[in-house]
This record gives sequence, structure tokens and C-alpha cells, in this order.
Amino acid sequence: MSANTTIENLKKRIAGYEGGAEMYEYGTVLSIADGIAKISGLSKCQSSEMVSFESGALGLALNLEEDSVGVIVLGEYSAIKEGETVKRTNKILSIPVGDNFIGRVVNPLGMPIDEAGAIKADAVYPVEKVASGVMTREPVKTPVQTGLKSIDAMIPIGRGQRELIIGDRQTGKTAIAIDTILNQKGQDLICIYVAISQKQSKVSRLVSKLKEGGAMDYTIVVSAGASDGPAFSYLAPYSGCAIAEYFLDKGKDVLIVYDDLSKHAVAYREISLLLRRPPGREAYPGDVFYLHSRLLERACRLNKNYGGGSITALPIIETQAGDLSAYIPTNVISITDGQIFLETGLFNKGIRPAINAGLSVSRVGSAAQIKSMKKVAGKMKLAMAQYRELESFAQFGSDLDADTKKAINRGQRVVELMKQNQYAPIAVAKQVCAIYAVNEGFLDEMETTEIKAWEESFYSFLDRSKKPLLDKLVAGWDEKVEGELKETIKEFLGN
Repeated sequence: MSANTTIENLKKRIAGYEGGAEMYEYGTVLSIADGIAKISGLSKCQSSEMVSFESGALGLALNLEEDSVGVIVLGEYSAIKEGETVKRTNKILSIPVGDNFIGRVVNPLGMPIDEAGAIKADAVYPVEKVASGVMTREPVKTPVQTGLKSIDAMIPIGRGQRELIIGDRQTGKTAIAIDTILNQKGQDLICIYVAISQKQSKVSRLVSKLKEGGAMDYTIVVSAGASDGPAFSYLAPYSGCAIAEYFLDKGKDVLIVYDDLSKHAVAYREISLLLRRPPGREAYPGDVFYLHSRLLERACRLNKNYGGGSITALPIIETQAGDLSAYIPTNVISITDGQIFLETGLFNKGIRPAINAGLSVSRVGSAAQIKSMKKVAGKMKLAMAQYRELESFAQFGSDLDADTKKAINRGQRVVELMKQNQYAPIAVAKQVCAIYAVNEGFLDEMETTEIKAWEESFYSFLDRSKKPLLDKLVAGWDEKVEGELKETIKEFLGN
């Protein structure tokens, strides 16, 4: 055998060996504290890459510095020691996703935490992903019915919209989100509830309530408990969004609730300060706006060429003493397509949901309403606006002219009608019937204390004997339907 042939054979064997080998890069833990590890030696590590510790823990590379890498440990970190070996995985952080996740409670890594066994995944999706481009999207025009009269009538939400729920602690923010999920039964909408730094007892109660209402048949819960540490709280909303994008890519409609992004920002601030990133306003790092914008921009409605699916986002933000001008609230308000503002004063007065109609807005507007709701909502909003202007004069009833008295009288009845119990969503056609009744003055002579009982009886009457009318109201609106509705209200009041 000639020397040239030998060399060629050796080259082939070396090439074959290199092609079949897995190449890893190893580093060493320099320090570990509060779930943050500083590692030397991983010079080619990528941002958001997973790294594997010798003790079995997983980490996420966030800070890429000249001579070290800052890693947040995903889960328990007490077993990690200085000098321990760390290996690059060459994989950007991804989680398992699939149809089998529906009805389950998982952690931000996609692992089940509901003691119902393992979940068979259909795919693996990256936790971080660039939002869909403008040319792939289409305008929001299909409604997401919340089952809450005050929202469906005044602050409508459409599929593909980002509508912020904002207010102080204990004003019913989560209640609105859960009611919306409960109302999606039979609406062909997959729901994802992301609990960020929530107590496990609260999440368990919510899951029980969803099971009771039959909502877990189309709902996934992603939970990062308050005791799980800031790394899981930071990852949870992105993991929920990755699961949502799996269904989006299948052309399905998804509703995702982030409860709440205030705690998400606090978790990110904690991680950033431990990673020695420079603090800015209110000690948040300079990229905290980017933190939420890259998450919420992933909510969209795709056009038919790209599957026609949608992700509707309901982020929740907690304010302090109703301060909408604080750093995180103003950031998220500027990213979203409107906000539902819940006011402590209204909540304490017994007006629940405690929605401040003046400060709440939907930038999609009536484009996300069915035709019959468009027709009745305008008149009701006008009555509410007039009542707000004149409310302070209501105590001087005897000195007011007839028109002012009438406006105050009508406004009081509209406010009373807008009150609604928790976990009791109402079908949109029934809402239209009740709003039409108050708009046309059928309730003007009724005491406000009687309206609740009248409303419940009216809905029962519609269910019993007016199902065809309810179907017509969902399908559209014309003079014939309006005439039939008017006769139905007269018939019920005549009973």
C-alpha cells in the first residue's frame, strides 16, 4: 500500500470519528448564592442556553461576561458546590408542549405537578421566540366573550388582543380572568392560566373552581409558586406563551392569563441585581420594558395564510394605592391594547366587578362585538357617562329638573344591572336582552333593590321559552329581531 493511500484512509477515519463524536464544553462553578451561579470556562456559551451541573441541576445562562457566565439555577440549588463541573448542553431553553397538556397543571419547565402522571409531549418549543411579523397578522374582529356584562358591553375584548387588567390588591382582578375562562365552555378557545409567584393554596383553589365549572377540559395551568424562587417566576409567562404558540401553529385560538406581571417584574429585578446588572428607576434594570414587550407582542391574530389562529393575552398588574403612573403599570399600559381598571372605592361600595368605566378602555372597541351588542351598548355607555357627570348632584334630588332626574334614575339602574356575582358568567345574548330592557326604560319604575331578582327571573324565562330569540340575537340584529325582543320583555313584565 502506498503512502498516499495510507494518508487518505487515515483522513477518512479521522473525519468519520469527528463526525460521530459529541463535543461538549466544560466549565467550573466559581461561586453559588441565592440561586445564581458564576461559572468560568464556558467561553462559547450562548444567551438563554441550558447548562447542566455535575450535581444534576439545570441552569440558564443569562450574563455572558468576558471571563465568566452568570447562570440562574432552575429549581433547587443547595447541592451545587464551588469547584463543581458544569457542561454546556448546546440547547436554547425549550419546554415540551402538546395536546396532552390540556387539563394539567405544570411547572415552568413543562413538568407535571398535579400528581396525575407523566405527560406525553408532541413537540418541544423554545421558551423565547421572536413575535410574528406584521405581514402575518390580521385585524382583531372576533370577540372573546367574558360573560361579564360591563366588559362585553363597554370594554370588549377580541381574539388576538392584549387587554390589561389593572388595580390594587384584592379588587377582583383574578376573578375577572377566571370568569372569562369559565365562560369559554363550548367557545372553541383553549385557555392557559399562568400563576406567577402565587401561593400554592390559591392555585389549588382556582384549579378546583375550574374543575367544578368544567373548564379544565380546555385549560392548562402553569404554576410558579412563591416558594419556587425567582428563576421559575421569571420563566413562567414565557413557558405559558410557548405552550400557547404550539396551539397557535395548529390554527387554534388561545386565551392566556398572566397573573401577575408585577410579580414577574419583581422576580426579574431580583435576578438582575444578583447578577450585578446596573439598577435604574425603582431599582429595575434598564431592559424591564423589553422583558414584557417581547412577551406580550407574541399575542396576535394570524391571517389565513399562516393558519388563522390567535393568542389573546390578559396580563394582570397590581397597583399601589391606584397609582397608574408607576413604572411597571405605565410600561405595560403602553404595550397593551387597552386596560380594565378596577377601583378599590367601587369594590368597597359593593359594585362588583369594580370597573371604573372612565379609566378603562378597549382600543379594539366595537370591532370585537356581535352586532346586537353594538346596537345596545352605545346607548348604555351614554347613560353611564351622563350618570357619572350628574352623580354628585343626586343627593339634591328635590331641586333637580325632570331631565336631570331621569338621567340619574336611568344611570342608577344601569349601574345596578352591571353588578355581577363572581363565577357566574352570562351568555352574551342574555346580556343584550337585559341591557336593551334598561335602555328602553322598562326598569325605570322599578326599585334598584329589585333589579337583581328581576334579572335572574328574566334569564330563567329566556332559557325556558325564548331559545330561538337568543339564537337570533347571536346571529345578528334587525327591526324584526328588535320588535320580538321588545315584545318578549313586555310579555315577561306582564306576568
